[in-house]
Amino acid sequence: MYKCMKKKGRMGIQKYARSKILRIMKLTVVFLFVTFLSVSASSLAQKTTIRVNNTSLKQVFREIRQKMGYTFVFNEQIVNKEGKVSLDITSDDIHEILNKCLENTSLNYEIQGDVIVILFQEKQITKEEEKGVVKITGNVKDKNGSPLPGVTVLVKGTTVGVATDVNGNYSIVLPEIKEPVLVFSFIGMKTEEIGANKKVINVVMHESAEQLEEVVVNTGYQTINVRNLTSSVSSVKAEDILVAGMTSIDAALEGRIPDLLLMSNFGEVGSTPRIRIRGTSTLLGNREPLWVLDGIILTDPVRVDPTDLNNPDYINIIGNAISGINPQDIERIDVLKDASATALYGTRAANGVIVVTTKKGRSGKARLSYNHTSKLTRRPRYSDRDINLMNSQERVRFGKELTDMHYIFPEGMVMVGYEGAFYRLQTGSSNYEQFMNEVNFYEKVNTDWFDVLTRDAYSHGHNISISGGSDDMRYYTSIGYDRENGVSKTTYTERYTALINLNTELFGKLRLGFQLNGNIQKKNHLMESINTMDYAYNTTRALPCYNEDGSLFFYENRYYSHANHPGKKYRFNILNEINNSSNEYDGEGLSARLDLKYNIMEGWDINVLGSYNRSSTLQEKWWGEKTQYVAMLRDAEVDEKPLTDAEGGYCELPYGGVLLTTNSISSGYTFRVQSDFRHLFGSDVHHLFTVSVGFEANSSKYKSYSDEKRGFMKDRGLQFTDATGITLSDYVRYESWIKKNHLTISDNLTNMLAGYATVSYSYENHFTLNVNGRFDASNKFGSRSNEKFLPVWSVSGMWNGKENLLKNVEFVSNLQLRASFGIQGNMLDDQSPNLIIRKGTIDANYGQNISNVERFPNPNLRWEQTNSLNLTLDVELFASRLAISGSYFLKKTKDCFTDVEISPLNGFYSYVMNNGNLTNKGYNLGISGTPIRTDNFTWQVNTYWSGNYNEVKAQTTEDYSISDYLDGRALMNGKPVGTFYSYKFLGLNPSNGVPVFDDWEERRNQLVGKSLDEVVKLVLEDSGSREPKFFGSFSTSLTYKNVSLQASFVYSLGSKIRLFSLYNPIIEGISSDANVRKEFTNRWQVSGDELRTNVPVILSPADPDYDNYREHYCKEPGLNIANFASNVWDMYDKSNLRVVSGDYLKCNSITMRYSFSPNLLQKTPFSSAYITLNATNVFTISAKELKGQDPTQAGFAKPNLSIRPAYSLGLNVSF
Repeated sequence: MYKCMKKKGRMGIQKYARSKILRIMKLTVVFLFVTFLSVSASSLAQKTTIRVNNTSLKQVFREIRQKMGYTFVFNEQIVNKEGKVSLDITSDDIHEILNKCLENTSLNYEIQGDVIVILFQEKQITKEEEKGVVKITGNVKDKNGSPLPGVTVLVKGTTVGVATDVNGNYSIVLPEIKEPVLVFSFIGMKTEEIGANKKVINVVMHESAEQLEEVVVNTGYQTINVRNLTSSVSSVKAEDILVAGMTSIDAALEGRIPDLLLMSNFGEVGSTPRIRIRGTSTLLGNREPLWVLDGIILTDPVRVDPTDLNNPDYINIIGNAISGINPQDIERIDVLKDASATALYGTRAANGVIVVTTKKGRSGKARLSYNHTSKLTRRPRYSDRDINLMNSQERVRFGKELTDMHYIFPEGMVMVGYEGAFYRLQTGSSNYEQFMNEVNFYEKVNTDWFDVLTRDAYSHGHNISISGGSDDMRYYTSIGYDRENGVSKTTYTERYTALINLNTELFGKLRLGFQLNGNIQKKNHLMESINTMDYAYNTTRALPCYNEDGSLFFYENRYYSHANHPGKKYRFNILNEINNSSNEYDGEGLSARLDLKYNIMEGWDINVLGSYNRSSTLQEKWWGEKTQYVAMLRDAEVDEKPLTDAEGGYCELPYGGVLLTTNSISSGYTFRVQSDFRHLFGSDVHHLFTVSVGFEANSSKYKSYSDEKRGFMKDRGLQFTDATGITLSDYVRYESWIKKNHLTISDNLTNMLAGYATVSYSYENHFTLNVNGRFDASNKFGSRSNEKFLPVWSVSGMWNGKENLLKNVEFVSNLQLRASFGIQGNMLDDQSPNLIIRKGTIDANYGQNISNVERFPNPNLRWEQTNSLNLTLDVELFASRLAISGSYFLKKTKDCFTDVEISPLNGFYSYVMNNGNLTNKGYNLGISGTPIRTDNFTWQVNTYWSGNYNEVKAQTTEDYSISDYLDGRALMNGKPVGTFYSYKFLGLNPSNGVPVFDDWEERRNQLVGKSLDEVVKLVLEDSGSREPKFFGSFSTSLTYKNVSLQASFVYSLGSKIRLFSLYNPIIEGISSDANVRKEFTNRWQVSGDELRTNVPVILSPADPDYDNYREHYCKEPGLNIANFASNVWDMYDKSNLRVVSGDYLKCNSITMRYSFSPNLLQKTPFSSAYITLNATNVFTISAKELKGQDPTQAGFAKPNLSIRPAYSLGLNVSF
């Protein structure tokens, strides 16, 4: 079956800015719809001329397709038997043209929208033959239950055939013949052959892996036929990976793309996961992949330092380049992984490229679709497996044990809970009866901090799209709204999106594409200092949140500590802090894209593309005057008058609150000219030669303003207090702050100019050879970079084993071997060939303007160079019901950027140099199959396994601290990225229960004078890497008639993590407001306990041994030993005893979908409709030592909200 197919194809942000963008988008929508009407009307009047002489029908169909936009479906073998035709007709009626074309043939046709199905004249049956006639009816759908119009239904071996109607129904009459077989065929679908032994035959068609001529890969610069693909590219349709309630496409990629690792360490709304494609290729540079939308490179809304992005504990709540795109507008995603696939993107593509293609309009009547999702995200509860904390009764009992052992509590401790009641009894502030009443109250209060601070969050989303058009003009427009409420109270993200895609054909040879894309986002997060999960974990449940009258219960603590009053406490309530502070983010983005394609002659096109984008973000952090942070600045409570300096006060803010604003504005443009030449030649027309040459210029500008203002009164009309009401000299520190505080401005401009070319040769489907190359010039490269010119290039090839060796082996459907080798480059954005000076203001000491060196010039910095090798084998067996794909890659980066320590006399401690190498290698194996496929039931399974290993080859001399080694941030020669170290735990001291370590105390003289790096390698233990060595997924789907059930699982193997800290929160003493984990009930208490437990003793400051363990011996003055430890309690938390496997298996999603049949929708205005029920993050199986601790989080940082289970309902209807 041959398919001839054509794809149609306030500081700058004020309220008026948002309304202006909305007005522009509204006017654009109106303008485009008027354009649709006018152009469509004119196109109806246009006539088409078809003039051919002695030409095959196949060529005639191709010309009609090119001039009128129709897609043809026909059997090539039978059409070729009709011979050649001559035709000279001018008409605007496709029926007139087809009737003239097919006269004097045995062919007929049927038109379904923009699809023309070429049929064969049914044999006329005589009355004598009617008795033997059999009539068969049925319906044809795709795997999602949607009807397929225009499917060809043929009786095998005859010319009898029909096509399905708009509802996928068909009816065919055939003579009674021996063992008749019906053949069902359609564009992009696997041909089905079914015995005609029933009167009703319903068919479910599946995407074809054999008809790869119709499957293409979009690289952003080219659209490549999969049969000719020489690169490593993974492609998915958005509809296949999206689940109800997802508001960002990056989260949907987890477990769907081989070699793509998605890591999430924070489960709050708006957080951005880290993505790695084939591991790590740089040490200091950005390791995130490049996002491309319809050929245009996207940039992050706010610039984030690569050091932060690469930090595994960094939490990104701002969003990434794709966060403003509505997933409902996405058609497909292509992930480019090797040098051949990414070469045309140059230096920015060293970490891989993710190409996102949005939906386009199709010819036909307008189609209106509405999509709704509702989602409920479950909050954490103390009954969850990962909450191993004491309740209030257990905590009171624990407090009693401490007092019984005469534990000396921290000085100035908060007097709450059992410890506070006992203190009041001992000091005579209460009698025994009052003491027992207090104890009884604290035992029963059992405050549910998770209920106080979190919620079961309801979210919803809505999307409306309209698509359609004529043969010459097609359009797709959509508007969307999402409101996603966070599990932490008061947190949310809100987003409005709009997209317009317009594609039109002018004058026959000129095609125009226009896109307008806009989004408005608003987010509210908690302050970084208010970590609700950390507070819920580490605050005793014996502490009430409310008084008996319902008012907030305040207690004094040192959540914020005044530098001049380190011991002073201020009233605190976590809800008061949340309700009187905010961390708001407002973002707006608008992008426009225009591309022109002109066909100079057959096979030669010129493409011109231009785009412009602008985005602005405003982040406002507000602390109200009722917060403890402002009380600390005021050095007084909100209802107290701050003391002047003369009165002994330390006031830095007499009245009002604090407002910190950061405004970022980014804009950029891209201009590209590309020439594409495609030529088929040879006597058999089996040779294909393609060449693409292009030049590209782009520029991006980023500017930000940061300012802190004090005296802000948010609840009084967003006003600032009038400083004239106070005498500034009374508050010297506040006066000094006003003088020194000033606006901080950052300005960055990046210009790039590039030239690129790609050359490809294919011989039919036997083999393909490809060469890509690109050079980049930028104002960011070193002044001597031309002397070290490094173009990005690749060579690649594909060999088709099926066509060359196994053509007659029927059970082998396809076998392809692809190989590529290339060189990729990378350059740091923050390095410059020039000296960067930051100009300051007048210095109070010198009375003159001052300037500081921001960054030394680095003209000799060379590009990082990555040599990349890729081998891929694809095999399809048993009529493509089983597909196996395997890849191996090797990436070697030389001249890696590293921070080299320099003398502080230079004004800096480090300098970036090319001083290392990095090896990164791995493989993946994917298997997909369809074990069962019948008329009504289909079972499909998919799985892949990816392995990755990297090794640093760099003698780094960066000035790391011990925490960098313990947390996996230090880059160690000969070790993988993410390697962390731990102290060697030997056991508990039998005499006092204190942990004992192999810390070389008896051999301390051997550590004298050694660097910290040398000491770490000698004393500490390599605990493994925080990043997994292997990861993959398994998914399965069951479809029965209109119902489908899908389940997806992801797994991660080979990583190591640390348990949450046990002693760190109480190293300075156990405070009465602190909760502790239940492990302490199993702690060492008497000699002999070391045989049954490895939980150390709680040592009271009154214990004679206490001072011996407060500080590690390496801190003793005069030893000249690197500071590699703090104390035994911190060493215990960071010992190898507390290191466990990070392996896990997670049920990522379970989805059930029901598609309403056409019969049910006949009496409704809907053309199609379906509902989905979905559960995400259903369960996780991990190491039992975690005791439920989420394996994506570890003791390297404070506890954060993990990815929470969510349940969604989706509804989609089309008119």
